[in-house]
Amino acid sequence: MSFGTRRIGGLLVVALLATTACTKSTPALPRAEVGRFLDAWSTFDAATMGGVMAGAPPDFAALVTGMKNDLEVTAARFAAGKVAFGKTKTEADAQFQASLDLAGLGTWEYAGALHLTRTGKVWRVVWSPAVLHPVLEADQHFDRTRQWPVRAPILGANDASLASMQDVAVVGLAPGRIKDRAQVDAVLKQQLGVEPGAITAALTAPGVQPEHFVPIANVRLDRFAAIRPILEPVPGVFFQRTQARLSPSDGFAAHVLGRVGEITAERLADLKLPYVVGDQVGLSGLEAVFERPLAGAPSGDVRIVAADDKPVRTVFHFPGAPSQPIHLTIDAAVQAAAEQALAGISQPAALVAIDSSSGAVKAVISRPLSEEFNRALAGLYPPGSTFKVVTTEALLASGATPDTPAPCPPQATAGGQAFVNFEGEALGGTTLRTAFAQSCNTAFVGLVANLPAEALSDALSLFGFNRLSTYPGFRLPVALGMFPMPKDAAEKAAAAIGQGSVVASPIQMASVAAAVASGAWQAPSLIAPEPGLSPPRLSPLNPAVAASLRDLMAEVVRTGTGTAAAVPGQQVAGKTGTAEIGADPNQTHAWFIGFRGTLAFAVLVEKGGVGGRVAAPIAAKFLTALAP
Repeated sequence: MSFGTRRIGGLLVVALLATTACTKSTPALPRAEVGRFLDAWSTFDAATMGGVMAGAPPDFAALVTGMKNDLEVTAARFAAGKVAFGKTKTEADAQFQASLDLAGLGTWEYAGALHLTRTGKVWRVVWSPAVLHPVLEADQHFDRTRQWPVRAPILGANDASLASMQDVAVVGLAPGRIKDRAQVDAVLKQQLGVEPGAITAALTAPGVQPEHFVPIANVRLDRFAAIRPILEPVPGVFFQRTQARLSPSDGFAAHVLGRVGEITAERLADLKLPYVVGDQVGLSGLEAVFERPLAGAPSGDVRIVAADDKPVRTVFHFPGAPSQPIHLTIDAAVQAAAEQALAGISQPAALVAIDSSSGAVKAVISRPLSEEFNRALAGLYPPGSTFKVVTTEALLASGATPDTPAPCPPQATAGGQAFVNFEGEALGGTTLRTAFAQSCNTAFVGLVANLPAEALSDALSLFGFNRLSTYPGFRLPVALGMFPMPKDAAEKAAAAIGQGSVVASPIQMASVAAAVASGAWQAPSLIAPEPGLSPPRLSPLNPAVAASLRDLMAEVVRTGTGTAAAVPGQQVAGKTGTAEIGADPNQTHAWFIGFRGTLAFAVLVEKGGVGGRVAAPIAAKFLTALAP
């Protein structure tokens, strides 16, 4: 309504005039259309995206799918931003934020914009390459790069390389060029130890073509130089060069260092980003435990490329992360000597060497190499007479001396159970010194009969039994010594000679020898300590007791059951062990633990027989290989 005026007969009359407003309604902004487009884009639903678009090219679906595949997008999220009219109410512009997860790299975020037009009441996104990215132009598409840093080395004492990436020769086959398969099988088995079945599996793997290079084995360059003249004349055999993870020698510290290979489904599920199928990762040992620092993180670029795949520009860079070495206490020379000492041993066996002054593990050997089980660290066995070191500490701490009488009859009874000596030996009237050197079971059964229960318990704790769940910072599975407290005299007597319920791992028994050598027990360490860390906690032995134990163990090698461990010119001390397995007295583990200077060690041969005849010579071979 409005008011008007007019004159009637000279009078001014105010009149109310009715009017009709001629206004037009403002169209709604296309927020719903933008949301529908972005929601479809988050699943790369090109059909729905195209249905909200004006001027979509015939290959629009291929462009959308290509973006997903070229960038290896695993998830996409789009958030709409400000939506506003353009120059007219038939145009609008919408901002959005894109967040794309790229396999093996991470998340790429960028800001984009959509231009929309309205025909009647229908809004549509106007197509241009800039819809997908602000700087994308016609006849261009995305691609990506991805590169892992060189895997960092595992370093040992004095920063010696224990595992690193090195050049190797790849011996392979071209299936279509093989003329005599039997010849190929024979030469590869003879020179590389590859079985014909493995060759067949490689040649018949899915996707293998006649002219493909099918890798069979990686060979160290020094070895390759020797065998190349033999392999090269064989039709179908070819060579390439690549890099592989190598240690100083084949099998070197294999159970500790572990192995590297193509990622498994289990490892991929465990590691997740930034790993993808086909990546090389640590599969066992410390290579697996320290995968993240050793590998670092891959770097990569998101690029726009021309139709001929030549790069136009980089729109985003993933910096990745550098790889970092880890430092172990393993000494390459000590490890090599240990490897040499167990060479040729057919039974499962183990050797552990420890620096007694620091607790640093210098060598760890587990055999056979074909088994991943690390018996040197994780195997639990009855320690047999090597445990008499612990028992003797309890006796000495309770007032006994090396000259304490210790009769050694052919048989002794405790709690109604009869105990005998190995192979029926008997020494008659003798002393603790001789009983220890000759490893007389019946003497120790008699000696511990009146030993206070707490004395044995204290000795066990002193040597690390029953007190830790694992060694701090060791980072590999370790089985520690376990000693259930005896319930009666029979169990007490069996435990005193390392039988019954007492079990220990080779590394635990090596730590017992190390404690005697240094005068204090400490948990062994495998990972080099970082600067500034507190020193390890020690469990000191009574100095007089420790001195007596050192003398007694030296006597074992001089005149007792461990003479086969003697090395001319070296002062070796030790203790043999022949540990019965179950009820069969003919099945025994062979043990020897000992020390030379500050180097303590334990040797175990499963079902090897007599410790003094089997394990002690291995100890001598080990020490001989090392400079005094």
